[in-house]
Amino acid sequence: MSNQPARPLSPSLFWFSIFYGGMVCIAGVLANKQVALGPLAVEAGIFAFLLLVMTSSAVAELHGRSVANKLVIVGFVPLIASMLLAMLVLALPPAHDMPAERLGAFETIMGSTPRIWIGGLIAYGISQVLNVTIFSKLRGSGEAGGKLLWLRAGVASVLSQILDTLLFISISFYGVFPIQDLLLGQMLAKVVLSIVIVPPLIYVFVWLGRRLDRGA
Repeated sequence: MSNQPARPLSPSLFWFSIFYGGMVCIAGVLANKQVALGPLAVEAGIFAFLLLVMTSSAVAELHGRSVANKLVIVGFVPLIASMLLAMLVLALPPAHDMPAERLGAFETIMGSTPRIWIGGLIAYGISQVLNVTIFSKLRGSGEAGGKLLWLRAGVASVLSQILDTLLFISISFYGVFPIQDLLLGQMLAKVVLSIVIVPPLIYVFVWLGRRLDRGA
């Protein structure tokens, strides 16, 4: 039995982990609304997912690929727990004095089908691991490693979001209705948002992480 003290968790990893868990849970709720961004229409959960992408990329930059992948795996815990809790609450009988319109709205937002639950879990895990993998592979090593942070983050986000859309929509809706137009529209919207949002904000996330660790 080892008597070595456990290595303390860095402040940046601590706070990024809390933030990551929150974004994992809220993404599915936000996805119930479609937002119009000029000519593009996209489910609002993409904003939380882009924050997940930036968080896992920042953790990979600061703490390495292995730690970032562990963060993605740990993200399944709040995601699955929130799904199970939602199913439990939906199964419980409502209070007699709860207004019918509020109950209907809640069931519409929180209710889902098994295919959508499964699609969300698979798409989350595979796309987030892909994001960390691509981001880390593009980093390189030696003196050249760590450069072009904006490009690495943008490319990783674009490719991971394309795969996320392909997996989620195919698993959730294939055979229910034609999905080609939905796939293309969501992919286009997510690619544009990844290009616009991720490259500048990844610098903010990495800067914040380094600042937190310097102040430890």
